[in-house]
Order: sequence, then structure tokens, then C-alpha cells
Amino acid sequence: MEGTEIVDSVVDLIGNTPLVRMKRISELEGIECTLAMKHEVTNPGGSSKDRPALEMILAAEASGELKPGGTIVEPTSGNTGVGLAIVAAQRGYSCVFVMTDKVAPEKIDLLKAYGAEVVVCPVAVEPDDPQSYYKVAERLTFELDAFRPNQYHNPWNPEAHVKTTGPELWSQTDGRITHFVAGAGTCGSITGVARYLKTVNPDVKIIAADPEGSVFSGGSGRPYLVEGVGEDFFPAAWEPELLDDIIAISDEESFLTARYVSEAEGILIGGSGGMAVAAAIKVAKQADPDDIVVVFNPDSGRGYLSRVFNDDWMANFGFLRECDQCVGAVLEARNASIENLLYVNPHQPVSRAIELMRNNGVSQLPVCKNTPPFAAAEVSGAVNELELMDAIHRDPGVMSTEVEKVMGAKLPTIGVGQKVERAVEMLESAPALLVLSGGRPLSVLTRTDVLSYFEAVAAAEIPGSSSTDG
Repeated sequence: MEGTEIVDSVVDLIGNTPLVRMKRISELEGIECTLAMKHEVTNPGGSSKDRPALEMILAAEASGELKPGGTIVEPTSGNTGVGLAIVAAQRGYSCVFVMTDKVAPEKIDLLKAYGAEVVVCPVAVEPDDPQSYYKVAERLTFELDAFRPNQYHNPWNPEAHVKTTGPELWSQTDGRITHFVAGAGTCGSITGVARYLKTVNPDVKIIAADPEGSVFSGGSGRPYLVEGVGEDFFPAAWEPELLDDIIAISDEESFLTARYVSEAEGILIGGSGGMAVAAAIKVAKQADPDDIVVVFNPDSGRGYLSRVFNDDWMANFGFLRECDQCVGAVLEARNASIENLLYVNPHQPVSRAIELMRNNGVSQLPVCKNTPPFAAAEVSGAVNELELMDAIHRDPGVMSTEVEKVMGAKLPTIGVGQKVERAVEMLESAPALLVLSGGRPLSVLTRTDVLSYFEAVAAAEIPGSSSTDG
């Protein structure tokens, strides 16, 4: 209707997101330059992924790959799925999304709310494993005769940001932007923005923020907890020649920064946004006062309320310290001769597990893939002396069997900063606990460890008492 401000559909609201000055963070961190956030939350799907979702579907329609009434299949951490679901709803397509089990449950529920089907796969498997979300997506695409946007290799993913995000940033800063900091996942946003900005001003610095463990910053692709960024392979849009720096950020720094920004700025951001801001703070502290550092915030913290903003979840992974008398204090008081983390690999023989138990005086071992430092997702199970004794009694040949064939369930986990009382409660039903710090396995905690700690505390509180006989 002429003369009204009514848009034709929600799709018309994609893009033109605001640039927000981060004044409080700048004050608290002593930053002199302009630090601003490209706030992609205002897209209708709540994330930057709305942009490539629209472009990929439009391109598929134009090429004939996606026909009326067709089905879209895509592996996603959630945001791309939402963008695709929104555009699909407007254009009459059905959607099936494949996700890993590290994705927050509210993201799964969100996609279902848009009418999509969701298939969940394990995160701790190799990309070529039939259970990986890449392989499952390939299989479903074939079985359903569906269109797969394949955001990791689709050229319209970065092109969406060349067409929209890059020009927006240039216009919003009046051509004065000096640094752009963003996470790299599919690499669509950072590569697309970099292509545009490097064209209009080759001196603009492009900095990728990356989770520790991701291949972009030199890792092997081992699991990490932050969602939607980093990879275990190199997508087609990975163009390192466009980057001036890559900064690896830990899960702990990512999550704590997300909470910091949300409390200091009143901007609720997720773990990947926290990772990008953590890197941007480092960049801004080294920048000149006249510089403009823009950090790309891909989505809202509302998709992470059960994790990043849940104190219990954060504490259980060892990201928060609840009190002075915590699990960490028990470990610190333990005999220094005890190694922090004894473990056995899944493919080692049972005889090796027994040797480790005997030589170190322990009764259980976590079973961990790869080598330290481990990610929590790399713990695949546990073995204990009672179960091994029973198995060998029934079949002495078990001694040469691989550990993974006889291992039991994983040990329950507890955060290094959680209360000792919580450990006591859990040890009533478990022989030992796996202690996590910063999301990584730190040590095994036993009932004996806790008893020794209580004994030492009591001795310190009672003058003249001693934990040994006189």
C-alpha cells in the first residue's frame, strides 16, 4: 500500500543491522580507540546467518536446484537453520536440520518451532564417520532428494556479506573502519566482509577469532564447547590471505567474556560473540586512539541460557568458582606425588590400565582419546579394578583386549570450583568423579581424597591435633 511503512515479508527485514559503541567495556578495559559491535541480533532470525540463508536459497531457485515444494537439508549449529527455516516458510519449502549433541537444547526447540525436523548426531567423531553430522546430512540429502545449501562450500555464503555486511560497515563508519574482528566457522562472514573492505581500503586489518583446538588457529580440530565457530576442516570460503591475524580464545575466556559483556553493556551475547569480543578487546588495547575497531556479534545470548548463562552448567564444567572450600582445594591438599590426571587410551590393552592402577595406587581410570590436554568430549568411558578383576576372572584373554571393549560408563563430572559438599553428595553413588577445569578434565577425585581433606581441615582447626600418631 502506497504511503505505508509495511514491508512485504519478514525476509525484507534481513540486514541493515546497527553498529553499537561499547562504551562501558572500553572504560573498564582502558581502551582509547572506538570499539563498536555489529549487532546482528536485529535480523529476523536473531543472527547473521539470515543473510547467507536468503542468498543461498535465491541462488538455488535461480539455478533450478531448488524446486517449488522442495526439501532443504543442512547441518547447522542452529543459526543457519533458523535463517533457512524463515526463508523456507515464506517460500513454501520443508526443512530437515542436522545438529551435534553439543548444541544447546533451546536451539533444537527453536528450529522445531519453525516447523523443521531436527536430527542430532555425536560431536566427538571424525568428519568422515557415518555418524558425523556432515555424513548424516549427505545421506539425508540423497534419501529425500533434497537441496543442501552446503554453507561450508556455497559461494553465496560469503557473497551475502560482500553484498550487504561489508557495505553497511563502510557506510556506518563513514569509511573510517580500521579493524574488523569476527569469529570464523563457515568463514562466510569474515571472508565476505574482508573481500569488500580490502577492496575499498587494503589497509583495513581483518582479525579472526578462533576457538582453541580449531584448525584455523593451528589446532587439530579437537572438540571445544563454544558453538558455531571454529572447524576441524577448511571450508571453501577459508581465505587466510585476507587475514592479518588469528587469535585463539579458550572456551573459558569466551564464556566469561559473554557474561561480562551482557552485564556491563546490557547486550546479551552468546559464546561465539564472547569469543569475538575477547579477541577484539586484545586488538583494541593495541590500537591507536583514532582507530575504529568493529567486532562482529553473530547472535543473541538467548540461545545459550541453559549453558553460558546457567551457573550450574558453568560451574560443572569448571568455569566458575562457588566458594573457597571447593573441589580445587581438595586437589591442592592432596599428596603431591599423585599425578593430576591418570588415564588410558581406548586402544591400549587392558594390561596397560592394570599397570597404571597398580603403579599409582588408584582403582579407576578415565578412558580418553588423543593426548592431553583433553576436551571433555574426548572422555569416552572409564575402567575400574572391580570390573576388570571380574572380566579377567571369567576370561584371562581380556588382558590383551583393547580397553574400549571392556570400559564402562564415564565418571560423573564436577567442576573444580564447585563446593566440596556437592562432591560428597555425588560420591555417595559414584566411586570417583572426573574434575573439570575450564571445560577440560583436570583430575579424578576419590572418596579417599575428600576424607584426607576433611582430616587436614579438622587438624588445622583443632590446636595441638595431628593427623598422625605421636
